[in-house]
Amino acid sequence: MPELPEVEVCRRGLLPVIENQYLLGAVVRVPRLRLPIPPELDQLLAGQQVVAVRRRGKYLLLDCRGGKEDGCLIIHLGMSGNLRFVPLGSPPGKHDHVDILLAQQILRFGDPRRFGLVLWQPTSEPPPALLTVMGIEPLEDEFTSEWLFEATRRRAGPIKPILMDSHLLVGVGNIYAAESLFRAGISPLRAANRISLERYGLLVAAIRATLADAIAAGGSSIRNYVHNDGSEGWFQINVAVYDRAGEPCRRCDGTVKQIRQGGRSSFYCPRCQH
Repeated sequence: MPELPEVEVCRRGLLPVIENQYLLGAVVRVPRLRLPIPPELDQLLAGQQVVAVRRRGKYLLLDCRGGKEDGCLIIHLGMSGNLRFVPLGSPPGKHDHVDILLAQQILRFGDPRRFGLVLWQPTSEPPPALLTVMGIEPLEDEFTSEWLFEATRRRAGPIKPILMDSHLLVGVGNIYAAESLFRAGISPLRAANRISLERYGLLVAAIRATLADAIAAGGSSIRNYVHNDGSEGWFQINVAVYDRAGEPCRRCDGTVKQIRQGGRSSFYCPRCQH
């Protein structure tokens, strides 16, 4: 599933191409993904100028002005979605559900599993709940060791699923939670309220560094994720523990272990992480 680094890479790929450009409309091939696609999306986008390309958690936000009504095009890639630029006239594939039309090319949204979203949010209306219920951004200044320490004082569950709780912290998916905990030397099994402020300082730094490294590597291409130009990310090639169960730890002579937490696989080194 595309997480914060993949969506941020996507945003940065869109930015120099689509910002300040005018949209001609949209072609919608399916009536709904995870939620219904606005049936009037073509009319809503026609004549709009994209004035900003933002990200909130794992949502892409294209701020638009000048069309039928000012608003924001909200896109979520779901489990297997992708956005890519294709030439005008390119025939759609089986899973290409929405085309956003530009003067010289098409921004095409594909999603084999249809768990993504393409929504329109008028500026005149309050932000939708799907954006307001999200937690803090891990790359923003507000994400500090003091904040994380205080936010987990009453949470006795293991730290890894808590890091993946989007109501607390957005965009830290399975692979990045595992790698951050390894870098900080913290076991995914350790109770969140039993981690000291000092160790949370290590974890906050590790999360920031892991996400920054992932963005620099173009994200992780597991399953269907590709960049806007069709290329893949390569962060997953150099992971320390994720998906390396039974292999030697890259830091010690131990062996990477795999467990299940909250229905997801967790990978860690019992020697290095405690």
